Amino acid sequence: MSDIVQQLRELLGPTGVLTGEDVSNRMIHVWRQEPIVAKCIARPASTAEVSAVLKLCNELGQTVVPHGGLTGLVQGCNGGTTDVVLSLERMNRIEEVDPVGRTMTVQAGVPLEKLQQEAEKIGLMFPMDLGARGTCQIGGNVSTNAGGNRVIRFGMTRENVLGLEAVLADGTVITSLNKMIKNNAGYDLKHLFIGSEGTLGLVTRVVIRLREMAQGVQTAFAAFDDFASVAAFLRHIDRSMGGALCSFEVMWRDYYELVTTAPATNTRPVPVEHTHFVLCEALGTGHANDAERFEAVMMEALEQGLVVDAAVAKSENERRAMWRIRDSVDNFFRYGPAFLYDVSLAIGDMDAYVTEVKRRLHEAYPDHHCFTLGHIGDGNIHFAIAVGSAAHEHHKRVNACVYEPLQPVGGSVSAEHGIGTEKIDYLPLSRTDAEIALMQRLKLALDPKGILNPGKIFPVA
Repeated sequence: MSDIVQQLRELLGPTGVLTGEDVSNRMIHVWRQEPIVAKCIARPASTAEVSAVLKLCNELGQTVVPHGGLTGLVQGCNGGTTDVVLSLERMNRIEEVDPVGRTMTVQAGVPLEKLQQEAEKIGLMFPMDLGARGTCQIGGNVSTNAGGNRVIRFGMTRENVLGLEAVLADGTVITSLNKMIKNNAGYDLKHLFIGSEGTLGLVTRVVIRLREMAQGVQTAFAAFDDFASVAAFLRHIDRSMGGALCSFEVMWRDYYELVTTAPATNTRPVPVEHTHFVLCEALGTGHANDAERFEAVMMEALEQGLVVDAAVAKSENERRAMWRIRDSVDNFFRYGPAFLYDVSLAIGDMDAYVTEVKRRLHEAYPDHHCFTLGHIGDGNIHFAIAVGSAAHEHHKRVNACVYEPLQPVGGSVSAEHGIGTEKIDYLPLSRTDAEIALMQRLKLALDPKGILNPGKIFPVA
């Protein structure tokens, strides 16, 4: 047993450090049956213990890889045999709920779904939502600035965090648990850590902003014959619903057909013989005319020719069935390993961009499978692409098909998943040399020994 493992056990106790099979029996990702590789897993139960672990590791030059719910898609939690994994799974308490100030103070290891459920108990809601809600942890959501299904109305994680606590590489604790929406007293330090993927400090506690619980929800599934109509419909429904629109999920036919064809068990709300499909949802006031207004807006879209077919959910079961179509992403792997992508660009450039990506893919891999969907209203497109092999050379070739067309239109290689190690070579397509240099200066200033999540986002000398 190495000296660092023994010292960590002295800090955290016998159950606070895992080694051997207790490490290798854990998987690195909820979708991949690949074991975690690490020297050990340290499991602190408090901010003080996180501080002690990082102080020790910094003194010894020991690299540390933070772990949350392990639902990320860019290999941001990968490590090696010389790394110490620091898991926040034991820091899973909701510390305070303030129904008057509409805030919740929580430890970083609390699952997103638990926050949502606790807020609902007092008639409030934490609006951020994504498919991994039952597994992902709020600390990881903050560290990656997660997006999800309601960004169009409530923003990314960044817009839903009022304050946080983080521990720097040397063990210094930065407690900035602000509970106010407005606070311009100097630099807003939380933004150093939101979206920095654990490279500048480890988030240990978070103050999240809660909203009033919606009293009703209206959901529809619509079909379109071209992308221009999808874009026009977005403006129509957003304007007509007076700000109530919270979700606008677009599926290209390739994805819709995939998840509504056996062995998938979803039932089609509208026929498949169209090019694009939209799942849209509005959060209402609970008034009797909410449903009437929503249906009238959908009828107007049909009459104007924006929508060619549509179904409005008449029950919670129908609503859930529509969302299952959008969330059936496990079907991505029906044709073997798939490369997953998460990009963003202006809505006006999307149609031509998707066409170009698919042209390049067809040229490189005539027998490929490409499934396309996205949040669209916030500029986000996802691809799942299967070419028959997961080999590195194929991954690079497909990456070029997806990422290179983004640069001319000023798009981003990462809309909401981050960079991790998977996209590190492509960051220069979306960030200037000066921007990357400033990121590196921040990294060196806060983590001069480079112990925190090394090798992620960008190279550091």
